[in-house]
Amino acid sequence: MHPAPVTSPDFIAHCRTLIDQTLSRRLATLHQPHTLSEAMRYSVLGGGKRVRPALCMAAAMALGERPEAALIPACAVELVHAYSLVHDDLPAMDDDDLRRGRPTTHIAFDEATAILAGDALQALAFQWLAEADGLTADVRLAMIRELASASGQAGMVGGQAIDLASVGKRIDLATLETMHRLKTGALIEASVRLGALTSARVSDAELGQLARYAQALGLAFQVQDDLLDIEGDTATLGKTQGADMARNKPTYPALMGLASARDYLQDLHQQALEALAGFGDQAAPLREMASFVVARQH
Repeated sequence: MHPAPVTSPDFIAHCRTLIDQTLSRRLATLHQPHTLSEAMRYSVLGGGKRVRPALCMAAAMALGERPEAALIPACAVELVHAYSLVHDDLPAMDDDDLRRGRPTTHIAFDEATAILAGDALQALAFQWLAEADGLTADVRLAMIRELASASGQAGMVGGQAIDLASVGKRIDLATLETMHRLKTGALIEASVRLGALTSARVSDAELGQLARYAQALGLAFQVQDDLLDIEGDTATLGKTQGADMARNKPTYPALMGLASARDYLQDLHQQALEALAGFGDQAAPLREMASFVVARQH
C-alpha cells in the first residue's frame, strides 16, 4: 500500500501557487544578457493555468508521494510548454499577437529575441531536470529521456509540423487525432509520467493505467480548445477567439460538427476516469484535473 499524501482542498490552485513561486524564484537568478532574460521571464510568468505541472504533481500524489517531490520536474515541463507557445506564436508559425491576455513575446520584444527566449527556455528545462535534488541519477536520466521524446520530432514538434502542413487542407479524423496526440498529448503524457517516476514503487501496470489516463486527457484538452475557439471570447480566452477558424485549420468541430465534438469530449473524460479505476482516493487530484480540463473556459 502506498502511504496517503497530504492533499489540498483546492489542488489546482495549490499547485499553481507552488509552481509560480518556484518559477519566479529560479528565473530571478537569470541576468545577462538582460533583454533575453527579461523575455524568458515574460514568456513564463505571464499567467497560465499550469495544467501540465499540476498533472505532474497529481501523478506523484496518486502513487503516494507528496506533490513537492515532483516540483522541479513539473517546472521543467512548464518551461518546455512556455517555449512551445513562444515559438507557436511567431509570424512563421501561427502568427498570433495575443497570449494569456498580453502581447505575445515577439510583439512585446522582437522576433529574434522571442526565438532565442524559446531556445533558452527549452535548454533550461533539461538543465533543471539534470540538476534536480532528491532524485537518483537513473530517475533524472529517465525523466530527461521522457521529456526529450515528448518535446521533439516524435512528439510536440512533430505534431506542430503536421498542423502547419494541414492548414487549408481537408484531413481525416485519424490524421487529426495523430496530430493532436503528438502536438498536445505528448507533453501531457510526459507530465504524468514524470510525476509517476518520482515514486520508486511505481509498477509497470500503474504506469500503463496512468498512460491511458493521460492519452485520453490530452485529446480532451485539444477538443475543448477547439470548442472554445468557436464558443469562447477573446477576453476570457486570453488569446484571439476564432483564430483557428480564420486560418482554416482542421479542428474537431470542423470535422465532426459541434454536437459530436461535445459528445466526444465527454467520452474522453469518461475514458480518463476509467483509467484511474485501479487507484484509490490518492488519485483524486488526477480526477479533479480531468474535470477541470473538460470544463475550463480558457
